[in-house]
Amino acid sequence: MDPEAFLDLANQVTKLKMYPYFDLAHAALCCLAVRDDLANGSLPFSRKHPLALWASSMLVIFAGGILANLLLGEPVLAPLKNNNQLLLSTVVWYLIFYSPFDVGYKFFKFLPIKVICAALKEVYRAKKVHDGVTHAAKLFPNAYIVMIAIGAIKGNGAGFVKIGERLCRGVWTPTAVEFLVPNFSTKASILAALIFVVDKKTDLISAPHALVYFGVVIFFVYFKLSSLLLGITDPFVPFENLFCAICMGGVFDVIQETFYGKPSTEENGEVSKPKAE
Repeated sequence: MDPEAFLDLANQVTKLKMYPYFDLAHAALCCLAVRDDLANGSLPFSRKHPLALWASSMLVIFAGGILANLLLGEPVLAPLKNNNQLLLSTVVWYLIFYSPFDVGYKFFKFLPIKVICAALKEVYRAKKVHDGVTHAAKLFPNAYIVMIAIGAIKGNGAGFVKIGERLCRGVWTPTAVEFLVPNFSTKASILAALIFVVDKKTDLISAPHALVYFGVVIFFVYFKLSSLLLGITDPFVPFENLFCAICMGGVFDVIQETFYGKPSTEENGEVSKPKAE
């Protein structure tokens, strides 16, 4: 492809409007995630507790904006001020949970439709990460960690409010903290936010901003479709294992076990120090 044409395509991607198609895809996949989380109890729960289900679904859909505003000291409910977006999300929620003969749920679960929605949502995610980094940079120009954190939260807010949205449905799962076992979307959002910060605040990336943005979009879409179609779940895992083995004590634990044996576990759960012979 001609470089100028490629750059023009990248510029067009940066100017894409999210409403209504990208917002619809995002809302659909969020509602599907809520329904799949309910599993076999989705039908009785949706009939008995429609308000709790709606609140839970809206919290997942608008999670990134709500949580980012909470952390930045801005109005928490500001993401809900767009009536058109809220109405679209509510219509999608209704179709997935209450459409006759479950047509809405089956439609969005149909693999070709789900693949299209997943691709659109990843473009939406890249936009949210970029907007989060840009907004945080205006408030805290030199706080790189804040920029990365807000970008990651905007990109995968649903993962960070999982405890809260389940609590709306009367389920308490404190072990579902995203920091314990972050999923691929969170890791990818952190990486994308880091790239945007480096691009915005340093001269290390010489490529035009549109190309950097387009590269992040391609990265998101490629690995999401690979997950759906090829079963590739998390390409970060090998690098994480290598890093933990080298820098987080893995090598030293192996050396310790080799020369001193495995440390014994006491009754209170604490690990006792091995004694040298």
